[in-house]
Amino acid sequence: MSIDFGRKRCGIAVTDTLRIVATGLVTVPTHGLLDFVKKYIAKEAVDAVIVGHPTTMRGEDSESMRYLTPVINRLRKEIAPVPVDFFDERFTSVLAHRAMIDSGMKKMARREKAVVDEISATIILNDYLQSRAYQTSGY
Repeated sequence: MSIDFGRKRCGIAVTDTLRIVATGLVTVPTHGLLDFVKKYIAKEAVDAVIVGHPTTMRGEDSESMRYLTPVINRLRKEIAPVPVDFFDERFTSVLAHRAMIDSGMKKMARREKAVVDEISATIILNDYLQSRAYQTSGY
């Protein structure tokens, strides 16, 4: 499972059991994130929760980490032993907009921020899965 965290809402994506491809699941209000994740984990097998790590172009933590850190620390406590890890989310919003344009989505639909958050979460998880496949392939 991956989370594209935002101050108002969070995009959620999940992967298939073979961990081949990620798909967008839903966008939830940030204030309901912990409850959603706990309920989802109670129903579905989740190996890890991957959270987009907001960084600057220099690779330093961005300003939004001060909002994200307390929520993630609480999430780690509430869903233990399921690990919660960060993964670079730079350019995911740009890539999400590009994916929406490439798919032929109408301009009005592309303005829906919830869709962007869900697609961003999908990109984060797909990138994470690809990095893990690369690491285990021996290259």
